[in-house]
Amino acid sequence: MSEPITPAVSAGPVYAHRAASARTALSVFFLSGLLMCFPGAILPSWGHHISEEFLTIGVYFLALGGGLVASVRVSAILLQKKDVRFVVVAACGLASASLLYLAAVSPPVDWPWRALGMFTVGLAAGMLNRSAFQSLSLTWERDAASTVNLAGIAFGLGSLLMALFLSSTFYVYTGRSSLILAALLPGFAAGIFARRQFAAPVPHGHTTLAEMWRDFRSPAAVLFSLLLFFQFGNEWTVAGWLTVFAVHRAGVAPDDALQMLALFWLALLVGRVGTQALLKVVGHGKLLISSAALAMLGCLLLMGTDNSGGAWVGVLLLGAGSALIYPLVVEKIGHRFPGYHPGFFNGIFSLAVAGGLLAPVTVAIGSHFWGSG
Repeated sequence: MSEPITPAVSAGPVYAHRAASARTALSVFFLSGLLMCFPGAILPSWGHHISEEFLTIGVYFLALGGGLVASVRVSAILLQKKDVRFVVVAACGLASASLLYLAAVSPPVDWPWRALGMFTVGLAAGMLNRSAFQSLSLTWERDAASTVNLAGIAFGLGSLLMALFLSSTFYVYTGRSSLILAALLPGFAAGIFARRQFAAPVPHGHTTLAEMWRDFRSPAAVLFSLLLFFQFGNEWTVAGWLTVFAVHRAGVAPDDALQMLALFWLALLVGRVGTQALLKVVGHGKLLISSAALAMLGCLLLMGTDNSGGAWVGVLLLGAGSALIYPLVVEKIGHRFPGYHPGFFNGIFSLAVAGGLLAPVTVAIGSHFWGSG
């Protein structure tokens, strides 16, 4: 007796549910972008564009990085006991509370209190990233480059919105008032995500030290890791220090410096949106080389400029060139190292994140001893 055949249409609701949960997970990166752009965008509102307290700025970024690192363990514990939706809602609530707290401890309150707030902002952003990537596990395994690129588009849109918001309110509201308004969005998002469904994550094991060492014995892994290290370092140094650099080095007004930061995120966003179609028709190796060369040209121009015109062009080139480096590299890593997943701190990704966390702090130390020029 033959077994009953399951109707093909039954896959329709399952596919629709996965597509809806993937869209919801991608929207989580929008909030993460808001939070990760915040440290660099808030510096002028706190008066750091006219001061030379570079080590204080470095402490802010170090605290933010500490929160991101702590989120790895916190997220793992919560995801073992609760579902993805719970962690996302909790992270949104923490983000809203962190921004309200930072509004309360804005200058002239001493900077260590703000460093504590930066830690909780990093913790919330890390929880959002980890949860969203967990929910996108199946989508990631089917098309790594497109998944990471779409996540980058949502992330860039959130960062762009934060930069534009603080730029438009710089001369209208105090930094404290702007933070109170900014805190409303993650609080509102918590209510929305509480009613949404997230796909169950595909389980991934933690990478052991022996597995890390085995990965790094491969020359390809070393090259990929170094590329991600410097890419993350360049991107987050610009995102964190551009407003201060533009005022001190190029002599632009603080609101224009925030608009310059918005241009950087806009270039990243347009680059990722515009090249999403190219991923299917152009060789990924050619795209990667072209993007890296354009980003390098932007960096060199920023390093050599002392006027606003050169800074604007350098920021535009750097943003456009950086748009596709990360998604293309993680695609190649995924093909060569099946255990790699961008939502986990394995060997390769840990080194990449270290570049993003340590580079802004290194710039703070260098600026303190040798100046911002």
